[in-house]
Amino acid sequence: MWRRRLRTLLTLAGIGMAMGAFVGLVGFSRSFEQAWRQMYSSGGTDIAVVAQTFLNTSVDQSLSGTLRKMPIVADAAPMSFSFLALTTDLNALSYGWGSDTFEFSAISMVAGRRFRDGQPEIILGELLADSTKKHVGDTLEIQGSSFKVVGVFHGNNALEAGAVIMPLDQMQKLSSLEGKVTAIHVRLKPAPAGESAEHYIARAKAQIEAALPGLRAVPAAERASNNQFVQLAHAMAWGTSSIALLIGILGIANTMAMSVFERTREIGILRALGWNSRRVLLLIQIEAAALGLAGGILGIGFGFLALKVLSRLPQTASVVAATFSIPILVESLAIAVLAGLIAGIIPSWRGARLSPVEALRYD
Repeated sequence: MWRRRLRTLLTLAGIGMAMGAFVGLVGFSRSFEQAWRQMYSSGGTDIAVVAQTFLNTSVDQSLSGTLRKMPIVADAAPMSFSFLALTTDLNALSYGWGSDTFEFSAISMVAGRRFRDGQPEIILGELLADSTKKHVGDTLEIQGSSFKVVGVFHGNNALEAGAVIMPLDQMQKLSSLEGKVTAIHVRLKPAPAGESAEHYIARAKAQIEAALPGLRAVPAAERASNNQFVQLAHAMAWGTSSIALLIGILGIANTMAMSVFERTREIGILRALGWNSRRVLLLIQIEAAALGLAGGILGIGFGFLALKVLSRLPQTASVVAATFSIPILVESLAIAVLAGLIAGIIPSWRGARLSPVEALRYD
């Protein structure tokens, strides 16, 4: 395999870039999901009431009044969110809140004040304010409408720090969905003594769905995983990395096939010395797995570098953290080794089937 060092190094680079794509893209999507989880847990939301299907993603805002009347509900906050274009190369997560929503407990103002309902006013997360160079009193244009920056806030995670929050009615105007919201966030009253939080939330979910047919009550812990943006990020990450991984597997298979072809006489000598087909097959499979493992280690470095770059770009800094988790590292190495084993199946099978006599005649 190392007789053709350049070929082997190119193969390593190929599988390394494939695994780098996996580490970077999957790491990105999981950072994105984790940011959503932190946002929901810090905001005091217990349940999100959303549309039943993806074909209809809006909820009637007036239903928040129905929810507030339920004995189990402490408060209900209609809200909307979307990714809106702030500049030609910068999109930001944008929220529409009521000025009296309990969601404000998740953030703290570091400059200026909160917005007022009915006014074209916005507050910016610290990260977004820094990347757009906007301060209190400045004007920011969002999708053709001008908004006055009246405050800057500190969020509990990168997703909030890179967000813009505006009055709910202003968000509805931008999206042309007056009277409609993305979700209604529900804060429950304290659970009765002796009832577990899980059971209490499940009971509240059942009551809400019974009171509002056609809508879903999603516990906050599940909301992040079910979020359409998170699901899209996961799908794109796995789809792109799968294609890259397939290319890496083909590269390893080509290298191993050429290696077996070039070592035909050596394999014949091993067979003549008593090596059986199974032992030859195992040798080639180990080499393929080792090549995959080496590429996986290289890919971890590529992936970390990609995450580092993404975490510094204004467009993605709010949703990417340049951190590694043990599960991603283990998954990456396991997938790299598996890729090597899959790529080595045909070359090892051909090598194991070589006749000792024919192999020794090969020159």
